[in-house]
Amino acid sequence: MALPKILESQTKIRFQDCDPFNHLNNGKYTDYFMNHRGDQLLSQYELDIYTLAQTEGLSWVASANQIAYLKPALLMETVNIESQLIFYDTSKLRVEMRMYNENKSQLKAIIWTSFVYFNLQTKKRENHPIDKMNLFKQIINPIDATIFEDRVLQFRCKKY
Repeated sequence: MALPKILESQTKIRFQDCDPFNHLNNGKYTDYFMNHRGDQLLSQYELDIYTLAQTEGLSWVASANQIAYLKPALLMETVNIESQLIFYDTSKLRVEMRMYNENKSQLKAIIWTSFVYFNLQTKKRENHPIDKMNLFKQIINPIDATIFEDRVLQFRCKKY
């Protein structure tokens, strides 16, 4: 059976993560995206990044984020989060994640996060092992934009 290329989950926006206007605080979007991705890697690909870091001393560290806030996520709103691997090489990954309202009729935010495979003992970048490269080959879902702002514009033109 083929592995899913787009991972999807829903969550509720919580009070402690909101600003005085009942909007999700800008800094918290990244937390919601990263929690989604970690949970989905485990449930869909059986890839436990936390156990990997503890047992092998290897994991991915975020090296860059580009995010666009398009519509506010509101207190107690159920949001739908999607993520997909859009690029990989011997030691890097780039993941696109999108946050929508519950029925996916409104895009709230989009983020590109770059990760580097990292050895926690040596504090240096590592090359992905062959099993990870094989996984990435199965789940890569590239997009036709290579510049983040162009990708955001693609979504803005859809008039979410």
